[in-house]
Parts: sequence; C-alpha cells; structure tokens
Amino acid sequence: MPTLADVAREAGVSDVAASCALNGPRGSTRVSAETRARVLAAAERLRYRPNANARALTYQRTNAIGFVANIANEAPNLYFLEVFNGVVRGATEAHQTTCIFPLSGWEEAPKRIPALCDGRVDGLVVLAPYLEDDNTTWLPPHTPMVTIHAGRLLRAQVNVEADDEAGGYAMARHMLGLGYRRILCVGGPVSAKGADCRVDGFLRAHAEAGVEVASDHVIRTWFTAEGGKQAMQEWLQRHRGQPLPEALCCGSDDIAFGCIDALEACGLNVPHDISIAGFDDTLLARTLRMATVRQPLLEMGRRAVDVLMQLIEAQRRGEAYPGPRDIVLPVEIVSGRTLPGPRNAPVTIP
Repeated sequence: MPTLADVAREAGVSDVAASCALNGPRGSTRVSAETRARVLAAAERLRYRPNANARALTYQRTNAIGFVANIANEAPNLYFLEVFNGVVRGATEAHQTTCIFPLSGWEEAPKRIPALCDGRVDGLVVLAPYLEDDNTTWLPPHTPMVTIHAGRLLRAQVNVEADDEAGGYAMARHMLGLGYRRILCVGGPVSAKGADCRVDGFLRAHAEAGVEVASDHVIRTWFTAEGGKQAMQEWLQRHRGQPLPEALCCGSDDIAFGCIDALEACGLNVPHDISIAGFDDTLLARTLRMATVRQPLLEMGRRAVDVLMQLIEAQRRGEAYPGPRDIVLPVEIVSGRTLPGPRNAPVTIP
C-alpha cells in the first residue's frame, strides 16, 4: 500500500507539502495550486488512500458518530428504522461514518455507553433511552451526546423530540370532533416521558370537551405490537359482554397494530366494528392508510446529527454549545380509513 512518502517522492515535493496538499482546505493555502495539482495527480496514479487512524490522531477526530438503540424486540422496529434513516442521511450530509451500537436492553447502558466512548467515535446519538435508575453519573462528559425522545431519567447535552402532549391532545380532539365519545386510550409505558405526555394530551382534550373518561378507559403497555396485543386481549377478557369502545387512541403505531390483531382474533373488524388511531406515521401505517399522529421521524434523526456536529465542533474549539438543550418538533394529524366516524349502534364484546 503506497504511503504519504511515496506520493511525495512521485510528485517531487516534501512530505510536508504532500500532506498539506492532500488535506484540502486545511492545508491547501500552504502550497501553490500547481503543487497541489501535482500531488493529487501522483496520489491518483499510486492509488493512495489516507490512513484513517493517522488522521484521527492528527486532527483528534474520527469523522464517525455512533447510533445507540435498544433492539431487544425480535419484531421489526419501524420507528427505529425511520429515525435511523434520518441519522444516516444527516451523517452523510456531514461527511461522517455511522456506526450502529445495539443494546439488548437499557439496563446495559451504564456499562456499554461509557465503553463506546473510547475514541472510536466523535459523538453519540442515543435513541429513546429508558432507564430505571436515575443515577446517570456514568455518562461520559468527554463525548458529546444527543438523545432522541429521552425519558426523564437521562439528561444528555441536547434532546430532540416531537411534541408528544400536543399530538395526544390533537388526535383526541380530532376524534371527539368526529363524534366519538367512548374512546379507549392504549398508552405507552408508565413513567416514559413521551408516553405520559401523550396520555396527558388525551385527557386534556376530553376535559376541555367536557367528556368524562371512564376509569378503565386508559391502559398502558410497551411501545410494541406484542404489548398492544396483550393489553387489548386482557382488556377485552375483563369486559366480555359489555359495549365495545367506539374507538382506540393508541400511543404508537406498533401498539395499534397489536390491538388490531387482538380485535380480529375476537372476530371484530377494524374499522367496521371499532375505529383506531396510532401515533408515529411509520411506513406500515402509511401503507395501511391508518389514522395516526405524524412525528417527523426522519427530521428528528437529521436534526440530532446536525446538533451533534455542533457539539463536537464546540468541544474541539473549547467553547460552550450555544443552541437550545430541548428541541421539540411539531406533529400533525393524519386522517385515514381506520377513523371513519362512530357507528350508529354499539357492538357487544364477544
């Protein structure tokens, strides 16, 4: 493999001049345009490729960022895929390499995340961390970090998220406006910030409309299809022979998909017997034309990378990051075929 010295010898210049020419804007002002062209031509002839490790040592940058996410669930995580797509696009635009660091559970975070901050990446984007321990002294201060939809228990340098409370409020208000009154809220896990905010929005819309929410019409589960299916099955079993809710307002698209499975297993049809709305607007929701709350998932990933690059540069310069610590992006209602309006006659739970 040709070295920098080989390129310098081929171009008839010193090693220093060859280095300056090959490093583009960082060093091109120290050599003439003619010298730089000669060095680049020599590098092309020799098929020279810079040593990434050497560059990292010289500039204290790897030009690589890490993406940390929990992928313990065996089912495809469409939320993860859409956010990750945004992260990759943002990294590509910033000329960064993206490294994926999967976790099999957030209980691994206190050991795994510090281990990743050993110089292999310049910073981390952490997706939807959910920690049970509020002791986060293990967070490495020397590695810039941006979270996406962080829970209350992990405070990174910057957090990017969607307006969850506004989304829960807007969807519930939309459903009430269509005439629904008996709406079952199937929210995400208790104490997860985004899940709590979505349920809060659901309740606020009902309070403003003067519609009482029955005590058994708010249930919580994990942000997975399996979680939605199990929660819905258990609720239906407890309420056999009673009127079926007119609609479900779910804390995520995956929860909604699981609820649909449970309903269909009981012989109930969506949307003929019961209406349903999700939250996320993932690819499958768009394919099924399901009513949902659209989060800007792609933009959240791109914005997280953009902010991370600002944090990395501020650290390199020894300056404070001047931007906001909480970045909240707007959401919007997506109408779909699963929310056609309430039925005239109630359906009994089989």
